[in-house]
Amino acid sequence: WKKMFDTLEKLGMDQLVSRSQELTNKLKENGVTYNVYGNAEVNSRPWQLDPIPFLLEQSEWNLISEGLKQRAVVLDLMLKDIYGPQHLVKEGILPPELIYDNSGFFRPCIDVKLASEKQLILYAVDIARGPDGRMWVVDNRTQAPSGSGYALENRTVMSAILPELTSGMTVNRLSPFFKTFHKEVSALAGKSKEYPTIVYVTPCSGNETYFEHAYLASYLGYTLVQGDDLVVRDGYVWLKSIEGLEKVDVIVRRIDDEWCDPLELREDSRLGIPGLLQAMRLGNVTVVNSPGASVLENSALLAFMNAACRYFLDEELKLPSIATWWCGHSKELNYVLDNIPTLIIKKANRKQIFRSVYGRFLSEEQRVELIEQILAAPHEYVAQEEIGLSTTPALVQGKLVPRLAAIRAYL
Repeated sequence: WKKMFDTLEKLGMDQLVSRSQELTNKLKENGVTYNVYGNAEVNSRPWQLDPIPFLLEQSEWNLISEGLKQRAVVLDLMLKDIYGPQHLVKEGILPPELIYDNSGFFRPCIDVKLASEKQLILYAVDIARGPDGRMWVVDNRTQAPSGSGYALENRTVMSAILPELTSGMTVNRLSPFFKTFHKEVSALAGKSKEYPTIVYVTPCSGNETYFEHAYLASYLGYTLVQGDDLVVRDGYVWLKSIEGLEKVDVIVRRIDDEWCDPLELREDSRLGIPGLLQAMRLGNVTVVNSPGASVLENSALLAFMNAACRYFLDEELKLPSIATWWCGHSKELNYVLDNIPTLIIKKANRKQIFRSVYGRFLSEEQRVELIEQILAAPHEYVAQEEIGLSTTPALVQGKLVPRLAAIRAYL
């Protein structure tokens, strides 16, 4: 931090503000946007990038990396078990309600398996520094994780406009991650495929992260397509082109699980590919990540991750989760009801429409109403400890000020 602030002092605030404006202009020039749903005034807003990087000691990052890799292994084993033998439920490690009453669990996906040993190919995780100084896991993203393309563009623009800011520091390169991802995805097509056909499926140009879809498809050398550019015939997925139909080997999808196949999942979907799941069952196409992976995004699963880790690996989690209580158990329910002012209340099922409730902001009347809602269906609710996350310096209106910070990491 001292090295960076020495550099900032040499630059001076006027120069820093000027460079920050250059960053904004460059991102705008490059067409980097993040679309906003439900906002009539602003549909597509420019991507925002703060010029002050978030710094981590290499030794701490090594510990974080080990903890994240362990979680990726556990989640992969959980995914295989949930859509396989279901030992976690049968042996009481996971409550059945968290699986079978989860909108991310799809029965048609039970017999859909990738040919590879691992079923969870791409995983993103949100982490933040808690009051004890350690990094805590806040959330998992497993169905179609977003953001890695923005991280790559951020790095590219920062390197061009503020290269001296990281003078004298070690900056880990991002390209090895994408090279490894491309290698793994290509391998999914099978060894016999020297030049596999890989497509990157986007819902549409109006999607909130469409910029990233187009950016990553171009960067990785994949064909960017929408669902209606693909068709299933004779158990294979084909790409429509001017020359005719071209057989598809691997699909990297950015469509949510339920929209992937209107024949077996959400029947009103106009975004997916009819017959996709059957083509996967036959082993004729591979999808990253496989439909059904969103079951792991259930917020309540954080409360059971340590038990699952002990069950599969016979070890404790190296990276702690934010304290989470599932209200389906009476002991946890009583704790939540007694401590609402210190907790954040969420729906256990991410896709159920429910805004997170911060207990400290509730009036007595609102608190009583919330308790009644929880008691009516305890298994649908989860509570998490409201912790004071750490801050990091940010440039806001020409001044350096502290702002709460979280990180999304990709594996």
